[in-house]
Amino acid sequence: MSDALNPAERTQALAHLKFARVGPRKLRRVADAIRGKTVREALVLLKFSGVFASEPMEKLLRSAVANAENNHNMASDGLYITKVTVDGGPGGSYTRRLDPRAQGRAAFKRKRMSHVTIAVGPTPPKHQPKKKSGASIALSTVDSRRRSVAAPAPAQRIRKPKAAAPARLAAPVPAPAPAPEPVIESEPATVPEQTADGDAQ
Repeated sequence: MSDALNPAERTQALAHLKFARVGPRKLRRVADAIRGKTVREALVLLKFSGVFASEPMEKLLRSAVANAENNHNMASDGLYITKVTVDGGPGGSYTRRLDPRAQGRAAFKRKRMSHVTIAVGPTPPKHQPKKKSGASIALSTVDSRRRSVAAPAPAQRIRKPKAAAPARLAAPVPAPAPAPEPVIESEPATVPEQTADGDAQ
């Protein structure tokens, strides 16, 4: 209430971004990364993050710093980001556009909008923000790169050999019978006929 009555004694400067054509979820990822940091660190992070949602946040942060310098006589060197809020936009958090579908039907596209507020001040926030789960846009430092290089490779998963199935007991195979010996038929021996003289013919 005192801020509204006496703006000269404000401890923080605000900047608002209305109807940003970026979804709140994408902007919150960037807001969580810069919350509680100094303005210099946040600008470097937003400049080189490579995230699409960081561009409107960078413009809004520069606007907040300009408001602090021109309207509240704050030095821009030692400013901190004390508060960042991202809210959904109008129309149930999105505007509707029609998308043609099969068989003459139409479906709604959700074009989400966001309202963003950034506050900067000369003193750091009392409570440091908690680290939230999700994708980070933080820049890698020399120490983090060294740790990632020195970290041992994850152990490869070794598959255990499958246990051999127990062999089924098969009926004993009978030994093959010996082949019968071939019978050779020999011609009967011919007895020479004897004549009455006694001479063999």
